[in-house]
Amino acid sequence: MALSPAWAGWLAVLGILSILWYLAGEYRWLTQYPQDWIIPLRYWISDFMRWLVREASFGLFTFRELTRAFAWLLDIPLQACLHLLAHGIVLPLGEGGLRLPPLPWIGVLSAMVYLAWRVGDRGLVILVGCSFGYLVLFGQWQSAMVTLSSILVAVPLGVVAGAGLGILAYRHRSVEKAITPILDLMQTVPVFAYLVPVLFLFGFGPVSAMIATIIYAMPPMVRVTLLALKTAPVEITEFGRMAGCTSRQLMWKILLPASRHSLMVGVNQVIMLSLNMVIIASMIGAGGLGHDVLTALRRLAIGSGLEAGLAITLLAISLDRLSKATAEYQAKPARLRGRRGPLASVSIGVGMIAILAASYLVGTAMPSLAVFPQQFAVSTGPFWDELVRLVNIHLYDYLDAFKSTLLIYVLIPIKRALMEAPWPGVALLVGFAGWRLGGPRLAVVVTLLVLFIAITGNWRNAMISVYLCGISVIIATAIGIPVGILGASSERMHRLVQAIVDTLQTLPSFVYLIPVVMLFQVGEFSAIIAIVLYALAPAIRYTDHGLRGVSPEIIEAARMSGCRPWQTLAKVRLPLAMPAIMLGVNQTIMMALSMLVITALVGTNDLGQEVYIALTRADIGHGIVAGVCVAFIAIVADRLIGAWADRRKRLLGLT
Repeated sequence: MALSPAWAGWLAVLGILSILWYLAGEYRWLTQYPQDWIIPLRYWISDFMRWLVREASFGLFTFRELTRAFAWLLDIPLQACLHLLAHGIVLPLGEGGLRLPPLPWIGVLSAMVYLAWRVGDRGLVILVGCSFGYLVLFGQWQSAMVTLSSILVAVPLGVVAGAGLGILAYRHRSVEKAITPILDLMQTVPVFAYLVPVLFLFGFGPVSAMIATIIYAMPPMVRVTLLALKTAPVEITEFGRMAGCTSRQLMWKILLPASRHSLMVGVNQVIMLSLNMVIIASMIGAGGLGHDVLTALRRLAIGSGLEAGLAITLLAISLDRLSKATAEYQAKPARLRGRRGPLASVSIGVGMIAILAASYLVGTAMPSLAVFPQQFAVSTGPFWDELVRLVNIHLYDYLDAFKSTLLIYVLIPIKRALMEAPWPGVALLVGFAGWRLGGPRLAVVVTLLVLFIAITGNWRNAMISVYLCGISVIIATAIGIPVGILGASSERMHRLVQAIVDTLQTLPSFVYLIPVVMLFQVGEFSAIIAIVLYALAPAIRYTDHGLRGVSPEIIEAARMSGCRPWQTLAKVRLPLAMPAIMLGVNQTIMMALSMLVITALVGTNDLGQEVYIALTRADIGHGIVAGVCVAFIAIVADRLIGAWADRRKRLLGLT
C-alpha cells in the first residue's frame, strides 16, 4: 500500500530529525547553539535604551524630560483619586496643617450599592453590597481603595487610547496592517516584560505601574473597536451616507453608537486585565491589594494571600458587572429606566455625590462610619494556615510520593528529551508543519520565529519553557475537555460549569501559587500544577461552547439514524466541535505561557526566570529578548493551531 505524499513528507522530516538527534551526541552544536553564532541583540537593545534615556534630545527638551513630564501628567489624576479614596488631604492651614480624611467606607459602599440599584437588578445589588462589604469586614478596605484609585485612572485611559487606535486602524488600512503584528506581540509577551522598559523609562513608583497596566490592558480594546466597526450593519452606514453625514459625523453619530454593545466587551476586558495586572505591577511600586498578595507569597502566608486575592477577584467581578449593567441602562429608552425611591428622580451622578457628601458629614461625627474599627475586622488566615499545616502533617508522604513518581517517570524524561532535541531538526519540523497546514508563507514565518530563539542564545531555556507549558497544556486539556463535555450535557450543568470557569478566570494568577507552594514546595512540579489551574478555563469554556453550537438538526439526524448518545457525541458532536475545541487549546497555551513567567517566583529555570532576573537587575535588553522569545513560542502555536482549525472547518463545510 503506497503512502500518500503527506505521510511520506512527515516520515521524511521525522527521519531527518532522528538522524540529527543521533548525531547530536558527537556534534554538540546541534543541541547547544554555539556562543560564537549568537547575535548580541540584548546588548544592542540595552545600549540603545541607555542612549535614549541619557543622551537623546529633541532640542528644547530631552527624551528623559519627556517621559518624566508624561509621568507627571498621569500622576495628577492618580494622586487625586488616592487622596479622595485612601489617604485624605492635608490643607496648609494652621500649625501642622488641617487633615481632611478620605471618603468614608460607608459612603463608598452605599454609593456603589445605589449605582447597582439604579442600573441593575436585585442580584447586582446583592453582589456589589457583599463584595464591598467583604473589603470592609476582612480589613482589605485601605488596600482596595489604593488599587481602585489606580483602576479609575488606568481603565479610562486604556479605553480611550485603545478605541482611538481602533478607529484609526478602521479608517486607514495601512495602520491596521502595521499594528496587527504589534498587537499580536503585545498580547503574547509576558507581563513581566512590560515592567522592564517601563521601570527603565519612568522609574519606580505607582505611576510607572499604572503605565505598565495601561499598556498591558489596551490591546483588547483596539481589537474589539476595530472588529465592532467592521461588523456594523451595512444598512446603517449607507443610511448615514445618504443622509449627507461627513466621515466624522458617520463615525461619532452612527457607527460608534451602533457598536456600543460590542465596545463594552472591550471595556470589560480592559477592566479585567487591569485588575489582573495589579499584583505584577506591585513589583514596581503599585501598592494596594497586589502588594498584599505579593508579600503573602514571599512569606508563604496562605491565609492573608487568599484573602487579598479574593478581594481582587470580588472587585473585578463587581466592576465588570457594574460596567455591563451601566451600558445596558444607558442603551434603554428613558421611559424604561424608571426606579421608585427618594433618589430615583435625580440623575445617577447627582445621587452618588449626594450619598458621598452625606456620609462624609456623618463620618465626621461618627468615626466608626468613616474608618471601620480594626477590632471588628475578621480573618480566615489562621484557619487556612492550620489547614495547610494539618495537610502537610498527615498527607505529606502521599503528596511527596505522588510528586516524586511523576517527576522520575514522566516529567524528567520528557524534559531531557526536549533539551537534547537538535534545534535545526525542531525548526525543520515546525516549518514543515506550517507548510502542510498553511502553505509556504506560514512555513517561513514559523521557521524564522523558531530560529530567532536559537540565534539570540535562548534555545535551552526555551525548551524548558516548552516542556513546562506542554505538560501543563496536556493535563489542562485532559481535564478541561471532559468537564466541558459535562457542561454541555444539560442546562443545569452548563450553569454550574460556567460559574466555575468565571471564578477561575477572575482569580489573580499569583493566588494559584500560594496553596500549591505550601503543599508541594518550590520547584517545577509546583509550577506545573499552578499553570494547569490557571490555564484550565479556556479548555472547558470552548469545549462547552463548541458542543452547544452543533446544529440541532444534525444531532436529530444522528438520533434518527439509530445512534446512541455516546455514539452521537463521539461520531458527530465532537468532530464538528473540534475546531472550537482546538481554539480552546490554543487559548490554554496562551494562558499557560503567560503564567509561566509568574511561576519564575517558585524556582523554574526557563525563559520566565530570565525575564524575572532581567526585571530585578533592570536589564532591559535581556528582559525584552527573553519576553519576545516567549511571545514567539505563543505565536508559533497560535498560527499552527489556527491554520489547522481553518482547514478543518473547510473540510467540514463550516465556512
